[in-house]
Amino acid sequence: MKLSHFEFDLPEELLATYPAEHRDESRLMVLNRKEQTIEHKVFKDVIDYFDEGDVMMLNNTKVFPARMYGNKEKTGARIEVFLLRELNSENRLWDVLVDPARKIRIGNKLFFGDDDSLVAEVIDNTTSRGRTLRFLFDGSYEEFRAKLLELGQTPLPKAIGRDVEPLDDERYQTIYAKHEGAVAAPTAGLHFSKHLMKRLEIKGIEFAETTLHVGLGTFSPVEVEDLSKHKMDSEQIDISDATAEKINKAKKEKRRVCAVGTTVMRAIESSVSSKGELNGYTGWTNKFIFPPHDFSIATAMITNFHTPKSTLLMQAAAFGGYDFVMEAYKEAIKEGYKFSTYGDAMLII
Repeated sequence: MKLSHFEFDLPEELLATYPAEHRDESRLMVLNRKEQTIEHKVFKDVIDYFDEGDVMMLNNTKVFPARMYGNKEKTGARIEVFLLRELNSENRLWDVLVDPARKIRIGNKLFFGDDDSLVAEVIDNTTSRGRTLRFLFDGSYEEFRAKLLELGQTPLPKAIGRDVEPLDDERYQTIYAKHEGAVAAPTAGLHFSKHLMKRLEIKGIEFAETTLHVGLGTFSPVEVEDLSKHKMDSEQIDISDATAEKINKAKKEKRRVCAVGTTVMRAIESSVSSKGELNGYTGWTNKFIFPPHDFSIATAMITNFHTPKSTLLMQAAAFGGYDFVMEAYKEAIKEGYKFSTYGDAMLII
């Protein structure tokens, strides 16, 4: 498939800038692949499509406040630093993106906080915007991490087009987030409320957790027309043996297995045995899923409405069927569904 197959006109007003007032009351479009039907629901109606013994797989990664603002030594220029990943905890080395990058060279120092209580030195260039920083901080590692949390902001995607507000601290995080490490939220999970989770549990629907620390690579633009030439950034995943066992049991019993989000789908499709079973795995994945793709584990998927030419849209189209999903997107635009991070949801069964 070609990149141009995933181009469509998305009216700007359909890009969600705020979440729905209540998590589980965003809109839900339900695509039935077998019947080729489309239904319009509210997210909490998702419970009607699952039965006792079915399993929902959740990504329990937790977003950390990755966006910081510092000042360059001497000039005082304001520099945005986006923390991507910790490279070495002992030496406090971090892989970051800086903006504006042209001003930041090896050897420069950046000062953070009103009292300049945190300093970082640029020790390497990694990409056009990428740098390696060594943080200089007098104190224990725990105090250093606390300082990063204090100075960092919720890393809302720039596409949202507004400044971070207090509500984002809670809403740009799933209610089941546990393991810190993501720089972007697994957005399909943002629709689950405590009340809905309890109702699903009472109905006998089981949950299985996996971890994929979402990196910015998920949102990197595809710049090649031939999709087979696009390279995804690697992201860290952890699928426990207990989770794999629960999923494989459900599959044997012909239960529905639902991947909540493209990140869950990427994680499980990265660790499939030759028999089509899920294996436990801890490591990295750079799997890129686009049509056509044979899915081995999930029989249902929850995802948001994605922007044109995004890898997320490509994965949804691979699972739901290209023609069917693109038709559904046309209908979503006509019906005024909200797109992207804080947008509405789609259930593909």
